[in-house]
Formats: sequence, C-alpha cells, structure tokens
Amino acid sequence: MKASAPIDIAASTDAIATRYKNIEVDGVRIFYREAGRQGAPVLLLLHGYPSSSRMFEPLLPHLAKHYHLIAPDYPGFGLSQAPDRAAWPYTFDHLARTMLAFTDMLGLNRYAIYLQDYGGPIGFRIALARPERVQALIIQNAVIHEEGLTPIWNVRRSYWAHRAEFEQKIRDGMLSQASGEARHVGGRPHPEQYNPDLWMDEIAFLKQPGMAAIQLDLVHDYQSNVRAYPQWQEYLRTQKPSTLVVWGKHDPIFAVEGAQAIQRELPSTELHLLDAGHFATNDVPGQIADYIDDFLRRRKN
Repeated sequence: MKASAPIDIAASTDAIATRYKNIEVDGVRIFYREAGRQGAPVLLLLHGYPSSSRMFEPLLPHLAKHYHLIAPDYPGFGLSQAPDRAAWPYTFDHLARTMLAFTDMLGLNRYAIYLQDYGGPIGFRIALARPERVQALIIQNAVIHEEGLTPIWNVRRSYWAHRAEFEQKIRDGMLSQASGEARHVGGRPHPEQYNPDLWMDEIAFLKQPGMAAIQLDLVHDYQSNVRAYPQWQEYLRTQKPSTLVVWGKHDPIFAVEGAQAIQRELPSTELHLLDAGHFATNDVPGQIADYIDDFLRRRKN
C-alpha cells in the first residue's frame, strides 16, 4: 500500500495566518488585517470605538481555516492614516464611503459583515449602498434603535445640542480610565480578571496629538446615525438579510434591548446573549466563532 504524502503543517498554517497590510484608498493609507485563504467565503470585520481591527485578533485564528477574513482600521483609528480634520471631515458618511471604496479596491463582491459599535453605522451604510453584495450580517453590540442606547447617552445628546458647552465633559470621559475600564469590564465582579492593557492602550491612543479632536467630531456626528435608524430598520424588514446577533450583555453603552429590537424587526434573526462586555471578542472569542461558523454553514446549506 502506497504511503500518503506527508502534510506540510507549516505551509498549511502559513496559508491561513494573519497578514498585516496597507493599501491607499482615496488618498488615505488604510491598514488592515487579513487571514484565511483567497476564495473562501469573505467576512468583513468592522470595529468599534475607540478600538481598531486589533479587537478581532482573538477571533481571527478561530475562523481563518474556513473563511477569508478582512479587518480594516478606519481613517483616524488604529494604524491607518489620520488625515487632518480640516481637509478630511470625520463623519460616519465619510468613513463609510472610504470603507466602501476599500472593499472595491480589494475586489470584495460578496461578503458577510461583522458589525460592532461604530461598525454598525458604517456597515449599514455599506449594506444600503451595495445590498447585492451582503450575504449575511453578524451584529455584536451595535444598535439601530434608540431603546438600545443606555442612560450614558444622555450627556452625548446634550453635546449634540450644545457642543461648546459639553465638549469638555465628553473629552474628560473619553480620556478617563474609569470609562475605559467600564467599556471592557461592564460592572462585572472581579475586575482583576481583565487585562488593563486593553483600555489603557485605547486611552494612550486617544491622547496622541489630534486623536481626541477626531473622536470628538465623530461623537458629535453620531446623531446622524440615530436619524438613520429608521432607514436601517426598514432595510432589515424589506431586504431580510440573514442575521446573527451575538451580544455581550454586560455592556454599559448598548443595552440588551437593542439586540432584542433587531430581532423584532427581523424575526428570523438568531440571537445569542453572551456573558461578555462591549468588546465581547476579547471575552469569548471561541464562543462567538462557533456561533458564526454554525450560522454561516447552515446558511450555505
């Protein structure tokens, strides 16, 4: 009996390993993480505030064997270029246009989208612009209903109405260690179980020259997303995209009611509440990956 050829484990691993790349999109250098094989089903991963594609690092190894994973940093985030605010307006419309151009440049014609926090308004804009490309939505702690906004949004609403009066309060909260810890721990007991590098790295990023000003512009523009919520709700009702919701229930920013409201708009939505915080990919990446893999496999069959 002829012996089978040995499997080249190193070559196989290299084929799905994460790569760290840059591409110029509309004059802006965009950094992105890519994992998995060309030709596999594409999953476009859109990160939240004040993170970057780095938030998906724990998730990528779990999915790279079966999916082609693309996780960009938006302009002004992570390792992407941060153009001057005077020349490059930081609005969600502008971020979404750049990310749509990014998908065009990479030739991504069919994909599922993972939407987390700011990835929600960016991803829904992409979905409405190119509905024929969207094979599925995976929503993790990203809201499209006002009932999903917790009371901490009250001061942000004041900021929207009276920017000059409330800007310092927003800035102070943005750079606060307590706020950073809350994003990741979410009031759960035993905070010593959570790596403070997660939020201290975010705060260090926000303290870089010009970064806070960029994020203040986006916090102010977030009101454009709230105005667009009805449009995105209508998209779910009419387009009926295959939708999976995986939601960290210890999120001080977006309430569980936001997840339940998505399922109300689209009853076929699969909803899983996780023992996790706002950045659930740090807490339970394996569990999220299992839900995604099962969901996408069943959708294909």
